[in-house]
Amino acid sequence: MSDLSVQQVCKSYGQGDESIARLDHLWLELNRGQDLAVIGPSGSGKSTLLQILGVLDPPSSGTFELEGKNPFTLNENQQAKFRNQHIGFIFQDHHLLPQWNVLENTLLPCLAFGKATPEIQSRAKELLDRVGLSHRIGHLPSQLSGGERERVAVARALLLKPTLILADEPTGNLDSQNAQKIGQLLMEIPKALNTILIVVTHSLELARGMSSCKELRSGKLIDAI
Repeated sequence: MSDLSVQQVCKSYGQGDESIARLDHLWLELNRGQDLAVIGPSGSGKSTLLQILGVLDPPSSGTFELEGKNPFTLNENQQAKFRNQHIGFIFQDHHLLPQWNVLENTLLPCLAFGKATPEIQSRAKELLDRVGLSHRIGHLPSQLSGGERERVAVARALLLKPTLILADEPTGNLDSQNAQKIGQLLMEIPKALNTILIVVTHSLELARGMSSCKELRSGKLIDAI
């Protein structure tokens, strides 16, 4: 069985004649060490797919399993813990806490369900060094460039060694130079850290750098570029 399995997933909004289908019997299977870029026009269902994979919104039908578990069979608190332990999120707008410095923002995932042990703090510092921010750990987000804030988001997403990393337009707000740096960093993640990476992007340059690329069209994933 694949580490990530999406089988016959459908997602519709509304009822009856007002119902709008975003995903139509969608299939996807990936294992640790693999990456995938998902492209498609606005309104094609990319955000809907991310919400399901991120255990934020259940499918209307079909199943999603991560490491053999269907998180939508869990209660709300269990789902929150599952997300925290198994899924890392990299958002276009970073979502860093403005009053916390770089190190504190990186440690955020572990603070939600406990405290930052010396081992976790050491891992956070190693990750910040890996993304080139060891000299900025005491700085606030307002003192960082857009590219630096995105790198903090990458380190934060990797802190708890998740099975799955979901990146939503990770280079959308960056200039070309920073976009290239973040793209290169993302491409190194799956094999270096044995995780699954799924990137939703409008950037064909970023999509071409991934091992595989699919387009979301008519609610289904089809091979692209």
